[in-house]
Amino acid sequence: MMLTNPDQIQAYRMLTLLKGLELECKGLRMSGRSCYAIIKKEFNLKGNRASVLAQFTELTKELKK
Repeated sequence: MMLTNPDQIQAYRMLTLLKGLELECKGLRMSGRSCYAIIKKEFNLKGNRASVLAQFTELTKELKK
C-alpha cells in the first residue's frame, strides 16, 4: 500500500511512534531522540513513560478504526 495523503502519512507516523514507545517501556533504548521525547514535545503530553504511553494510546485509538 502506498501512502500519499498527508493524513495517511501522519497516522502511520503516530502508530510507529506508539510502537517505538511501547518498546522503550520494555527497556529498549534508541540512539538519537527517543519516541518518548518526540511524543511529549509534539503532542504536549506530561508524565513518565507509562503514563505518556497510556495517553498516546488513547490518541491513536481513533486511527485504528
